[in-house]
Amino acid sequence: MTRYVRFEENGGARVRSPERAEPRERWGRVSEDGESVTPLAGAPWTTEAAAGPAIPRSPLALLPPAEPTKILCIGRNYKAHAAELGNELPKEPMVFLKAPSSLVPHGGTVVLPKDAGRIDFEGELALVIGKRCRSVPREGDAWKDVVFGLTLAIDVTARELQKRDGQWWRAKGTDTFCPLGPALVHGVEPGDLLLETTLDGEKKQSARTSAMIFDVPTIVSWITAAMTLEPGDVILTGTPEGVGPLSAGQRLELTVERVGTLSVQIA
Repeated sequence: MTRYVRFEENGGARVRSPERAEPRERWGRVSEDGESVTPLAGAPWTTEAAAGPAIPRSPLALLPPAEPTKILCIGRNYKAHAAELGNELPKEPMVFLKAPSSLVPHGGTVVLPKDAGRIDFEGELALVIGKRCRSVPREGDAWKDVVFGLTLAIDVTARELQKRDGQWWRAKGTDTFCPLGPALVHGVEPGDLLLETTLDGEKKQSARTSAMIFDVPTIVSWITAAMTLEPGDVILTGTPEGVGPLSAGQRLELTVERVGTLSVQIA
């Protein structure tokens, strides 16, 4: 298992000065003890070549660990979640899109739009694509050739807008509605991992990914039957029961075993 992070060099500085250069986005490989990061010459699915000496991890300004052209999401992929919202179980994967501009990093802030009504959290395991692909077979381990690794995602949803608009572009794609991170983890099987979400320390969701209606091979095959996926694209695999509303001032955390913990503030 190997962890990678995407970060801003120069500590996230955003103002040019003679003493401090404009930050640039880099990928890095996290050390086994988690204390340092070795910068890479490119994205981890393209190279493992180091681009400099290891640096301390603690002060780094983390970015979402993917640079997607699109974010695809699977709806109603846990029976209990479909039931809690009063929805029928899907007979085939139910796919919708979130905008890449909705991404927020670990430690970032989800901003609740005014007058949008109820806004819910949905904790999910996410896949990051590492190879351009189309028509990936469902059988065997073909999906492993195109999915580089796993990360964590929160599908923030404006529930009333979801019902009102028909199309979910605002309900799902509003700015800050897709926290992602903190790391991209390579070498972990996604089929049976414990997923838990807490809100201000209170456990709200707890389920294993083995409870998904459509597993990862099925999801990848279904999506790529219609759409070409590019390196860096992200797939959210669905949320279990226990979703609920968010309020300004709360702290939301999602943990998936062996993958990590994603934490964001609500404002």
